[in-house]
Amino acid sequence: MSFIFSTTKSIINMPNSTLEIGSYCEKLNLNKILLVTDPGIIELGLEQNIITSLKKAKIDYVLFAEVQVDPPIQVIEKAISYAKDNKIDGVIGLGGGSSLDTAKLIAALTYSNQSLNDIFGIDKITNSRLPLIQIPTTAGTGSEVTPISIVTTGEAMKMGIVSSVLLPDIALLDASLTLKLPPHITAATGIDAMVHAIEAYTSLLKKNIYSDMLAIEALKLMSKNIQTAVHQGDDLEARSNMMLGATLAGQAFANAPVAAVHALAYPLGGHYHIPHGLSNSLVLPHVMRFNSPEAAKLYAELAEIIIPEKCSQLSNEQDKAQALIHYLEYLIDDIGLPTSLESVGVDKNSLELLAKDAEKQERLLINNPRKMNLQDILAIYQAAY
Repeated sequence: MSFIFSTTKSIINMPNSTLEIGSYCEKLNLNKILLVTDPGIIELGLEQNIITSLKKAKIDYVLFAEVQVDPPIQVIEKAISYAKDNKIDGVIGLGGGSSLDTAKLIAALTYSNQSLNDIFGIDKITNSRLPLIQIPTTAGTGSEVTPISIVTTGEAMKMGIVSSVLLPDIALLDASLTLKLPPHITAATGIDAMVHAIEAYTSLLKKNIYSDMLAIEALKLMSKNIQTAVHQGDDLEARSNMMLGATLAGQAFANAPVAAVHALAYPLGGHYHIPHGLSNSLVLPHVMRFNSPEAAKLYAELAEIIIPEKCSQLSNEQDKAQALIHYLEYLIDDIGLPTSLESVGVDKNSLELLAKDAEKQERLLINNPRKMNLQDILAIYQAAY
């Protein structure tokens, strides 16, 4: 089996490890850091340990805390200009996927002749980047170990930038940062991470033994801990297991890319500003039902890992695949997430528009285990409604 596997250089998985961020910056020979985050992180005070550690190490820093969910081009360009003006020599991303994706692009473009518009697509970045440390505050996106940034390019359109240059030097997993997350965010980001693992395991073109191993371990960790993390949010062990699981899933899908669940989720975020994890959750069971004729064997393998007791009573792959889908539907309901497009305010008359937008996500749909056309996509949205 031939494959290429790439990931973040160093992963530090340790509660309260943000208290040591200064020493990690010293090892990267950094003198002036741009700390990239969003207003919600500042409101919770999650940046304080980092700032304290930087001051202790006598490392200068500036703060950019204007990242928005699904970051638009204008915000990223503003952040890059701010970085240039302050002559930074390194970047720390702190937050959810939006902050981490923004931090990647700042690190790549601060001292580059390229613009954002030059690098949309795959492997378009021609230069190296500034040293980059990524610190997730949710157990979801896996952005700390992926070579991908997603940018909102218009009213309702997202585009991806994919390059190994975007892989950071250090991913710092400090589960204590997730203890203040409300249940609905814990739930949505957790399902997002599980989708990453499921889609990596069934990815059509680049599925490999290494990504499979990571996806399986990710699903083991997350399926055993997501309900505790949602319902008992102060359980640090469950939070830590979810964060590690999300990172493993991120490593998996960074190398065996995601597919139709994400392709159908993006238009929901673009048109209705539904958070990405929830968008994935809303279409997940319906995409899996569509995929089952081609992916039943792989779904059955995952079912045997996640719900072994149920699978012991079933004899064929299709039944095990359906059992996995039923389990995920139960799980989504148990952790309190909405289960229909109608319940989150999607207009039924917009389903055809959503389907046309999803059809444009060729970068993702090419990885789906079953080919999907416009009518298939529309039927899935209708089933999810």
